[in-house]
Amino acid sequence: MIINAENLVLGRLATYAAKQALLGNIIQVVNCEKAVITGTRENVFAKYKAKQSPTDTVKAPKVFKMPDMLVRRTIRGMLPWKRDRGREAYKRIFCHIGIPEDLKNKEIINLEDINISKLKNLKYVYIKEVSKYLGKNLE
Repeated sequence: MIINAENLVLGRLATYAAKQALLGNIIQVVNCEKAVITGTRENVFAKYKAKQSPTDTVKAPKVFKMPDMLVRRTIRGMLPWKRDRGREAYKRIFCHIGIPEDLKNKEIINLEDINISKLKNLKYVYIKEVSKYLGKNLE
């Protein structure tokens, strides 16, 4: 199953992908940099900056800067990671920046139910902007 993440809400995309992976489907998420996080720009940036520089560096969660790894880590949060079925499901999830050459001719699913246009909230930030704020320049 190939999912186009363009203009999709990240949390809702993560729950959908996690459920499908738990059912045994191989999930390919393309255009990860175009997914959105709802909330004001300042709040979203502050949340990720606080995760990036915690006080306890030994037990702190790993915060990735690349958009594809940010999306994959968010999907991991929706899985039962400490159980074998959660770890097996996580191995079936692949995230990509843009659309890879081998996936261009295949059918890509656009999930209209979780699109940003369905929300009343107009405050959101693209994953690409969060990644750039954390220190990763994609250009």
